[in-house]
Amino acid sequence: MPAVGTPEPGGLGWYDVLTLLRTVCRERQIVGCDIVELCPQPMNPGPDFLAAKLCYKLLGYIHSVT
Repeated sequence: MPAVGTPEPGGLGWYDVLTLLRTVCRERQIVGCDIVELCPQPMNPGPDFLAAKLCYKLLGYIHSVT
C-alpha cells in the first residue's frame, strides 16, 4: 500500500493478511486492534478504502466466531 508512513518492500499480500486474521480470530479472542500507518494522499483514495475494508473484514471475522 503506497500511503503509509514507513513502506516495507516484500510485505504481506492481501490474501495472506486475511488468512492470518481469520486464523487468529478462530484461535484467540480478539479484544482490541489498531489499524495504523495510513497516511492519506488526496489524489489516491485507494489505500483509504483498503484500510476500511481491512477493518470491516476483521470485525466480520471477530463476530463470526462468537
